[in-house]
Amino acid sequence: MSLKRTENYQIVNTSTADLDFIYTLFEEAITYIKKNNYVGWTTYDKNFIKQDIKKSLQFKIINGNDILCLFSICFSDILIWREMENGDAIYLHRIVVNPKFKGQKQFEKILNWIIEFAKEKGLKYIRMDTWADNPNIIEYYKSYGFQFFENYTTPNTPELPDQHRNLKVALLEMKL
Repeated sequence: MSLKRTENYQIVNTSTADLDFIYTLFEEAITYIKKNNYVGWTTYDKNFIKQDIKKSLQFKIINGNDILCLFSICFSDILIWREMENGDAIYLHRIVVNPKFKGQKQFEKILNWIIEFAKEKGLKYIRMDTWADNPNIIEYYKSYGFQFFENYTTPNTPELPDQHRNLKVALLEMKL
């Protein structure tokens, strides 16, 4: 299902045929984070990736045969947003950029798509979380119009992916 075609890229759902490459991108991201001593993922949960694919909640930005970036969405995030969860937001998760395409504004492409998608669904907010101990990434997202909401430590529950358990996150929100 093609959801948007702009310029030379397209945003479409991932499929199980993409799994090996998806895993590679996550592993490359973790290696990059460790190598540069950044705060970020130390692991990733393959089962959640498979669930996102099965539920058509993971997307890829493609240009020809190249996967530029991956991201997931969901329409409820009660474990992290708690009482703020009112069914009026879309949540952006697990953004992974292919290292070959870093610096080419992949997040801007995601944001343009998700704003349009959320408006079509009648949603009021785009929400995301990121590492509270990484001020650079928080400022990066704020530069795109997200507002800092609060810091929160996620519960240690199997209902969350491994990499999101007992994690101090900054909650960010964009009002549409």
